[in-house]
Amino acid sequence: MTELELIIDLHKNSERQGPGSEKDTLRALDLLQLHTDQNLKVADLGCGSGGQTLTLAQYLNGQITAVDLFPQFLDELKEKSQKLGLSDKIITLEKSIDDLPFKKEEFDLIWSEGAIYNIGFENGLKKWKDYLKVGGYLAVSEITWITPSRPEEIEEFWNAEYPEIDTASNKIKQIEDNGFVLAGHFYLSENSWLETYYRPLQARFEAFLQRHNNSELARKVVAENQAEIDLYQKFKAYYSYGFYMAKKVNS
Repeated sequence: MTELELIIDLHKNSERQGPGSEKDTLRALDLLQLHTDQNLKVADLGCGSGGQTLTLAQYLNGQITAVDLFPQFLDELKEKSQKLGLSDKIITLEKSIDDLPFKKEEFDLIWSEGAIYNIGFENGLKKWKDYLKVGGYLAVSEITWITPSRPEEIEEFWNAEYPEIDTASNKIKQIEDNGFVLAGHFYLSENSWLETYYRPLQARFEAFLQRHNNSELARKVVAENQAEIDLYQKFKAYYSYGFYMAKKVNS
């Protein structure tokens, strides 16, 4: 197996492939103040195995198009939605979030938890805005500095890993500069990193290594994930995901 295939295998059969929680999804949804009886057309971009997709389907009326590049995650989402009786509300689409087949102003709501960084925050704002109706909402979580300064070690790591990391004030300015007004913002808690993502991930390490005969590449994947966890534990006072909700105000 390739390294990418191993990473996908490690993250399969998990509720989430990144930090977040049902509580965060519902908090963001509440800040949008949508009419619960409204028949909405929703896109969940970079949905993974769909933890947040299922939450949205349970609390909103309408139809959700769940988009991800990896069919393994979409298959999981389809299986979960069938078990919960939500199949009629969720359509899956195997596509890159940078190459979407949607029509102009097709959606009332575009959702994306921890995925917009794959195409860059401002690029995502510009591209996805076209698919939203005027008056429609965008809700995204994005890696964000939570202090005005931070130690050199973590600064260098994130600037190399994702040069677009920035403070919430600068993220909000980008939102407003691209035809949106802010509807709400909050940071994900430590619990949303550790309890709902990192600790379940660590619990899968042993079985993952056994499945792959403790191969050098499998051990490399585990080591890289553990290094990410260690980094968060050391520097969690300086960064988190910011959750940003915004309303499209012009075309």
